[in-house]
Amino acid sequence: MWSGPRNISTAMMRAWGNRPDTFVCDEPLYAHYLNVTGREHPGAQEVIAGGQTDVNRVIDWLTGPVPGGKRIFYQKHMTHHLLPEIPRGWMRELHNCFLIRDPGQMLTSLLKHVPDATIEDTGYPQQVEIFNLVREWKGEVPAVLDSRDVLDNPQRLLALLCDRLGVGFTEKMLSWPPGLRETDGVWAKYWYKEVQTTTTFRPFSAKDEKVPAEFEALARECDRFYRQLYSHRMT
Repeated sequence: MWSGPRNISTAMMRAWGNRPDTFVCDEPLYAHYLNVTGREHPGAQEVIAGGQTDVNRVIDWLTGPVPGGKRIFYQKHMTHHLLPEIPRGWMRELHNCFLIRDPGQMLTSLLKHVPDATIEDTGYPQQVEIFNLVREWKGEVPAVLDSRDVLDNPQRLLALLCDRLGVGFTEKMLSWPPGLRETDGVWAKYWYKEVQTTTTFRPFSAKDEKVPAEFEALARECDRFYRQLYSHRMT
């Protein structure tokens, strides 16, 4: 699942992680990304120290046997973690899906954690790049979910996704116990304060916050990429 930051990506990971047949992993390329870019994210050095910075080892793990003897390997990926020099061919072995969010709702949240955010930090251009690459490989439009659609009707959207992937939908995906997980990244204490209190997908509620004036141009640029994927979303 290729997502941008400050989406409902962790809630989606909770949904899949609550399936008894599924093993989930949380942003496995994050340590490599921070190690290479030097971006000053909350807890960056802790993430690097506790993660795998050798991208080839990460790829081998992601394309190897499903951990824990499970049937499904759900991989939560951030699109901006897929740096340009990382090979793409290994993704052919995955079922690549895309989780998108309206930039107007996303940016105000991201800027609280990354106050100097650029278009690359939002993940939108990388998401479009990966989407186009997968569409070229498969000869068909890959699955795209908009976060608002999921929040408005999680059962329908998750059922559509499961059908698309050829796995049975289960209502276990609609709720989960609160708190953190062993499968959460070490960055959870910085980024997951809200999601750790959830037990289900919370209904969509528009935020009153506005994107600061100095980031309005960035918001427009994000929206241009977002609209390209929004037109392909599953409904």
